[in-house]
Amino acid sequence: MAPIPRIPEPPRDAPESYVGLDADGAARLARTRGWRVVRALPPGTVVTMEYVAGRLNFEVEDDTVTRCWVG
Repeated sequence: MAPIPRIPEPPRDAPESYVGLDADGAARLARTRGWRVVRALPPGTVVTMEYVAGRLNFEVEDDTVTRCWVG
């Protein structure tokens, strides 16, 4: 039987701490905190519901993070 793949733990971080930051600064900070993928999206963007370990998503309006979630 094949071993069960190990999904890496996401960084211990509070996504809400990025709300209000400028998009570039938030992305740099997220990478220093261990996020492998940082994705900035405009409001209302249609995205799939797939979960990607190590990914942090930002909703950005007028160069400011307005919402943030993991996956």
